[in-house]
Amino acid sequence: MEDKSMTLTEHLEALRRVLLVSIIALVIATIAVYFGFREQLLALILRPMKDLGIKPVFITPWEAFFTTIKICFVAAIFLALPVILWEVWSFVLPALHSHERRLVYMLMPASIILFVGGVVFGYLVVFPAAVRFLLVTASEGFMPFITISRYFGFLSMFVLPFGAVFQLPLIIMLLTHLGLVTPRFLAKNRKYAVLIIFIVAAVVTPTPDMVSQTLMALPMVVLYEASIWISYLVRRKREEKVRQEGI
Repeated sequence: MEDKSMTLTEHLEALRRVLLVSIIALVIATIAVYFGFREQLLALILRPMKDLGIKPVFITPWEAFFTTIKICFVAAIFLALPVILWEVWSFVLPALHSHERRLVYMLMPASIILFVGGVVFGYLVVFPAAVRFLLVTASEGFMPFITISRYFGFLSMFVLPFGAVFQLPLIIMLLTHLGLVTPRFLAKNRKYAVLIIFIVAAVVTPTPDMVSQTLMALPMVVLYEASIWISYLVRRKREEKVRQEGI
């Protein structure tokens, strides 16, 4: 292919272009978010605290400003993602075979949708319940004094793992397609999978309370069960393809 005949210098130049365009896209998107819908974004992020009647504070003159920039930058990543993915895709596309391209065409959109879906689920469903438990139920009699930077850091550490966790069906589908796992294997080892899920939830959850860990583990269990059915469908399709090729 054309890309395979490129020199090292040409590869580095193409990579430099990818990085440069991606950085420019991120900068433009950050500026657009900051001046375009900063207030709406902050209101959305602070809603779980506002619902509890708690207002985050800042203890240094620059804390609120730089935290707002961080929030806008994270939002800008999602806004600039189409440009970034296009640049990365344009860089690696010439080096891929046709079947590898088809696999990427199938997995990439699904992966993005699952990641965004996981983050949205974590923020809308699990995070408010965890915040209510930590700041109301488990902290009764105390006055919360939470800085905006600590709150955003906690929010990020809490919801982003959900995006990774929601990749489980995709991973199982890929492993089944490669013949590394089977639906029977997944079903037979269900109890061990549930144990591992709760261990993973305890590790990735940024809080030590069982409520937050359980709220993270339960969706993972549901996703694992769904993955068994996905594995069954993928394996059946794979077996049908093998039979057709053998005819």
